[in-house]
Amino acid sequence: MNHSALKTVILDQENSLMESDWIKRTQFDDISSRHNEPFISIISGIRRCGKSTLLFQLKQTYDGYYLNFDDDRLVGFTVEDFQGIDEIFHELYGEKSVYFFDEIQNIDQWERFVRRLHQSNKKVYITGSNARLLSKELGTHLTGRYVENRIYPFSFSEYLDYFKITYSSKSFFLTNEKSKLMRAFHEYSITGGMPEYLQTNNKNYIKSLYESILYRDILVRYNIGNEKAMKELFIFAFSNIGKPISFNKLKNMLTLKSTTTIKNYFEYFENNFVVFLLTKHSHSLKKNFYANKKLYVIDHSFSNILGFRSTDDHGRFLENNVFIELLRRGEEIYYFQEKNECDFIVKKGTQIIQVIQVCYELNDMNREREFNGLLEAMKAFHLKEGYLLTYANEDQIYIEDMVIHITPVWKFCLDAG
Repeated sequence: MNHSALKTVILDQENSLMESDWIKRTQFDDISSRHNEPFISIISGIRRCGKSTLLFQLKQTYDGYYLNFDDDRLVGFTVEDFQGIDEIFHELYGEKSVYFFDEIQNIDQWERFVRRLHQSNKKVYITGSNARLLSKELGTHLTGRYVENRIYPFSFSEYLDYFKITYSSKSFFLTNEKSKLMRAFHEYSITGGMPEYLQTNNKNYIKSLYESILYRDILVRYNIGNEKAMKELFIFAFSNIGKPISFNKLKNMLTLKSTTTIKNYFEYFENNFVVFLLTKHSHSLKKNFYANKKLYVIDHSFSNILGFRSTDDHGRFLENNVFIELLRRGEEIYYFQEKNECDFIVKKGTQIIQVIQVCYELNDMNREREFNGLLEAMKAFHLKEGYLLTYANEDQIYIEDMVIHITPVWKFCLDAG
């Protein structure tokens, strides 16, 4: 690319990095604490979830060079141009030891330049919104040289920070304070946590984000010709959170020739951090592979704005909240199903360490079903404690030598259960 054009992009982007009233993300302290470690720092997550803001915050702390590759003026940028931007960086700002690259996966063979920087003892921070492209290059050329940090839309605690809603440990017991937190959680469950959507409350923003992921990150990148089937599968996913799916039934519904195509489509969704499939736990890998998966969505705004909703979605949305919160905490999770079903089991190493059931409201009509699924999982994994998360119920139930902790999801999300 033209040297002068590159300089213009670098200067324009630098001038746009104005200080703002940004919310400090939960991961900031953890990432910042590892600044002096000899690893490339990868920040990954769905488009517009706050990766760039986190990168700006890190840049304010550790002064360095910055370039965002998600800029239409860099469409012609190739791996050969990296040397040119490095020369411009030094020309404009002098010698620095830290590099910040936003959405770098857009450039083929980017990992070669990053490896060279790493070998020169430079600290490099990278963001990306496609897990497959990042992992492919990282696994090939940067094995053992990086640490990945997955970023999600605002957690409930970050949502409270954004709207300047304060709370303390006493808030969980005071009636007025609890009511304030529950109202906030109700709104959070509807709007989700995409930062710019919370700022604008403009539904067209979510629609344009969805279209950007659909067209730029999936249809074009993977050269998919069947736009209609892809769009229908997206809408199906947004409309069926928390429900089990069959690849074969979806193949027939979308009139596709192969279940492999459905599997590939979902892989593209997951690569872009927008839709996730939860696997059934089994000691048999073959059973795991063929068992139905359960669908979850990165943020409720997609389901509320783009999906088809029914009146019984409250429990599904609550379950989706718990799923994303467990991912945010870095847990390895599955669902359990034998005679009964338990929504989530948490695995650490080779052991199941926690079982969680989710329902909107515990009542006489569903109590037996919810308890049976949870107790069956507790017995299967020899656990004395289990968790039943609801919208508002709170209690402790002792059955035989086991205890079930009934806790509101909003408390669970604030880690106060």
